[in-house]
Amino acid sequence: MSPKPKEWVWSPLPPNVVIETPEVLKKALEAQQYLSELKGISQTIPNQSILLNTLPVQEAKDSSEIENIVTTSDALYKADVEQVKRIDQTTKEVQRYAIALNEGFKRIQQSGLIKVNDIIAIQERLEDNDAGIRSLPGTVLSNPATGEIVFVPPQHKNVILEALDNLVQYINNDDLSDIHPLIKMAIIHVQFESIHPFYDGNGRTGRILNILYLVQKGLLDIPVLYLSRYIVRNKPKYYKLLQRVRTHNDWESWILYMLEGVKQTSMGTIEDITQIRDEMLKVKHDIRRQFSFYSQDLINHIFRHPYTKINHLKDDLRISRPTAAKYLDELSEAGFLMKLKMGRDNYYVNSNLLDILVDNK
Repeated sequence: MSPKPKEWVWSPLPPNVVIETPEVLKKALEAQQYLSELKGISQTIPNQSILLNTLPVQEAKDSSEIENIVTTSDALYKADVEQVKRIDQTTKEVQRYAIALNEGFKRIQQSGLIKVNDIIAIQERLEDNDAGIRSLPGTVLSNPATGEIVFVPPQHKNVILEALDNLVQYINNDDLSDIHPLIKMAIIHVQFESIHPFYDGNGRTGRILNILYLVQKGLLDIPVLYLSRYIVRNKPKYYKLLQRVRTHNDWESWILYMLEGVKQTSMGTIEDITQIRDEMLKVKHDIRRQFSFYSQDLINHIFRHPYTKINHLKDDLRISRPTAAKYLDELSEAGFLMKLKMGRDNYYVNSNLLDILVDNK
């Protein structure tokens, strides 16, 4: 009978395992090539807030779906212009993921580092509470078929804090490890999920850290990678390979899985951004030709908010309510927007943009 696993102990690099195998290095360079193309194509959208206000919403939806927190893209984009009290609880929970991602992005822009306090702040935004680092023992994982214990996370708060401190040193100090950053990202993800520092939100916090780490290392300028899109479509494999690292020291399979995810999601996001850019240019030229009220601010608004309302446009463009209503009604009559009446409210939907964002490639 095999001995029961001991409490997990921090180890930045897998002991006695060759990480950068020829196959892993080849896949890392391939993934980096697509990631570099994504970084370049994202710079072709002059107003970066358009991407920051739309793409992370899809990442939030997919990352939350991994944890069985499910809502629709329509509900999330509609919530962007809705009163908080009118948003259902599930949509609010998913919406908080995008807020937490943005919080982390701002912190990295300010300091260039990922610190323990940043990780705690991200989780706090996710869960909308200040419970912080868990002080109770973590959940012991066992094989559902045999009952055998297969993983024991850190059971004491002081061990968790020490492990987190070691993890952020590993993240921020490249002198501790000179391996390829995409390979390092895959290792960081396993280590964070194994520390399991919070009562709730560990998986989503860990996936936010994936994206922020790529930004920190300059592989992306803004957090627009849909990595959770790949994970949610390969969810059983995600958990299986994550656990095989712990039980069989099978790092190569896990790292190859994550690198393939970077490649595939980079390709999908490149396609999304290209379509958004082309649609935006077309709409810009057509509106400028047809309407005297054309402005770049107006174009930015209807592409930053797939759903909008009269008061929202009024506040954003600093125009009167009758003027905002006139603009939106005329744009909907000309087919640029779709007018939807729900109860007492009128919503104006950029349906072509929405089709690009929610298309399940």
